[in-house]
Amino acid sequence: MVKESTDIAEYYEHMEHIESDIMGTVITLRSEIEFNSYSEKDVLAVLSKDRLDMNDFAVLLSPAAESSLEKMAIRAKEETRKHFGNSVNLFTPLYVSNYCENQCIYCGFNSLNTIQRAKLSTEKIDEEMRSISNSGLTEILILTGESRKFSDIEYIGDCVKIASKYFRSIGVEVYPMNASDYAYLQECGADYVTVFQETYDPVLYSEVHKAGPKRIFSYRFNAQERALIGGMRGVAFGALLGLGDFRKDVFACGVHAYLLQRKYPHAEISLSFPRLRPFRNGSYKVDEVSEKELLQAALACRIFMPFIGETISSRETSKFRDNIVGICATRISAGVDVGIGGHTEERIGDGQFDISDPRSVKEIRDALMKKKMQPVFNDYVRV
Repeated sequence: MVKESTDIAEYYEHMEHIESDIMGTVITLRSEIEFNSYSEKDVLAVLSKDRLDMNDFAVLLSPAAESSLEKMAIRAKEETRKHFGNSVNLFTPLYVSNYCENQCIYCGFNSLNTIQRAKLSTEKIDEEMRSISNSGLTEILILTGESRKFSDIEYIGDCVKIASKYFRSIGVEVYPMNASDYAYLQECGADYVTVFQETYDPVLYSEVHKAGPKRIFSYRFNAQERALIGGMRGVAFGALLGLGDFRKDVFACGVHAYLLQRKYPHAEISLSFPRLRPFRNGSYKVDEVSEKELLQAALACRIFMPFIGETISSRETSKFRDNIVGICATRISAGVDVGIGGHTEERIGDGQFDISDPRSVKEIRDALMKKKMQPVFNDYVRV
């Protein structure tokens, strides 16, 4: 294990350390799991259970479960209908800055990449958010590159305050922060925090994060817990599938969410399943994760944790997204532009990656209704 990835002594001066045993448990379980030790008989036994434990979760992620995807889909759909009905929440991401201090070799925002950098002014943010709101959406996810210099806490807080004029549910996907920073954003109007660990393999993590604050594995790992300590209503998790062993990363991500849910039972928990996508100046060779494998991961998570939200992003094709929302996904993005400024006019900064589903909010809504699903624009009322 690489010292800089996990040693508290390597924390930057601004980074808060919290006492938590969740990371050690997750990393240990991830390293010990042997997916090839499970059989189809084990899979069928798990699917007959009412409630699953962490080992059962691993069984459903194993290669042995690939022949039982139809049975898994039936079980997952039953769980989804039981807890969410036929509703699907719609939201859109808004990228307000693409400046970044990290050197992640798989990312278009890599600080060494030659791209058009930009940061939206508060006036431009207001225009973008007003335009998004006019589409009918009431939920937004605010994203930045990971730069405390160009996107400081006050700037992100201003973004949230502006969003509060137009949206009823506001998420942030920015660099990891301290609990007090999350408390400030919550006071500004933010509801939930998304942080992708990218990979739960500490050695690989240090290899693909060459420089910058993101190299500190444990500070990133504990971000969701600090967000809950800071008063956030919900937190979202994800591993970047294709970066490493996707089965082990999905397992670790699910266990991470599961253990945090048990520690903070009031928290709203959701998972995302992003696959690596091409990006400007990109040359990173990925371990290809097929749509079949992606589906297996999403099904396993739904059966393991029936109450969690599952998000399928515009990284995936329209056909795949339209089908999976009828089975296990409960949140889907719409009207997406991953560049800086693109909802009111041409973008002024390059995007983080290429998307596969560019459909508008109306097109997504119509597709859901055609499948007898209920598009939900608001499931939260501020009081």
